[in-house]
Amino acid sequence: MVLRPSEEEVDRRKIIGINAETVTNVTSTDFPGHYPGEDNSWNLEELKKTLQVKFHDPSDPLNCVFSLIGVDAAIANAFRRILIAEVPTVAIENVYVHNNTSIIQDEVLAQRLGLVPLKGDREGLRRFKWFKKPSDEDPRGSEPSDYNTIQLSLNVECTRNPDAGRRETDPTKLYHNAHVYASDLIFHPVGQQVDVFPFPDGAIQPVNPDILLAKLRPGQAIHIDAHCIKGVGSDHAKFSPVATASYRLLPTITITRPILGRDAEKFARCFPKGVIGLEKVTAEEATTAGSGYEGQEGQKKVVVRDAFRDTVSRECLRHDEFKGKVKLGRVRDHFIFSIESTGQFESDELFIESVKLLKAKCQRSKRCLENMMR
Repeated sequence: MVLRPSEEEVDRRKIIGINAETVTNVTSTDFPGHYPGEDNSWNLEELKKTLQVKFHDPSDPLNCVFSLIGVDAAIANAFRRILIAEVPTVAIENVYVHNNTSIIQDEVLAQRLGLVPLKGDREGLRRFKWFKKPSDEDPRGSEPSDYNTIQLSLNVECTRNPDAGRRETDPTKLYHNAHVYASDLIFHPVGQQVDVFPFPDGAIQPVNPDILLAKLRPGQAIHIDAHCIKGVGSDHAKFSPVATASYRLLPTITITRPILGRDAEKFARCFPKGVIGLEKVTAEEATTAGSGYEGQEGQKKVVVRDAFRDTVSRECLRHDEFKGKVKLGRVRDHFIFSIESTGQFESDELFIESVKLLKAKCQRSKRCLENMMR
């Protein structure tokens, strides 16, 4: 006979205890054989019932926050690692320096150019092919073409501004092109790129045009050509599509005994704004036996407004007056993801791409196992 735990017991097992000095109930226990008589083997139908994805505040397309509920930490961490290192993007890879008389060395300038996030028509970027670099197996590699290489150029020379005042000290007014910005990079479409990356919105361009690349003075110039290719963050950080990709567990705050009056105000100050609210004890609560609010009508009491905002600083556990009155925890299978895109793709698109990549990995592993069993 297979035993099924109650909903209260299932919820209890999901809570990680946060204490003043320790963290308890850390390890997951929902695997076969841990609880006698219970069948905790993986089940697709059960996963469909519990799996949820909830997006929060979709106002910023490049910075999304969403909840991934009902999965193990290994799955959530797999998405995070794929987002950082395996979702492909386009970045500057090869820089051909024709002239560089600035104080920045060629290799440093090339490094700075590679780290400039680029954007363009998203469908064109998705269909963009891989450029195969020369290797021991293939010494020739790929030939640059319109489907695997994007060409940019930077040609800037600093000159004096004849209209500048005699006492002017601002270099941007004294000289023309005193500062070289990412906006000075020019896209040169080749072949089908004219249609794939149409001007002006779909053209390849920096996400942030005000990125400072170099400073020049009269007589100094930079003239380079740059080739962009497709790559992944595991090869170089410049190919990573995210500035940050992280998650935290949903906090829980349980008030076990009433906190009233000045203690309630002090308790609210222990948390970020909006987490804890103050309400007055109602007449009904004050007359209910065993409520803990007997005879306290009109007094301020503590209520949990929004545990989602809590940073779990444990500040409330440092005060003696709150001992035994509050329990802090985190929900083991509720992950609050934060994804900040560098701008080539929207953040929610990046998460979908990470799901596709994990699915492809699982299918590859399955084929390998089938081949081994033959």
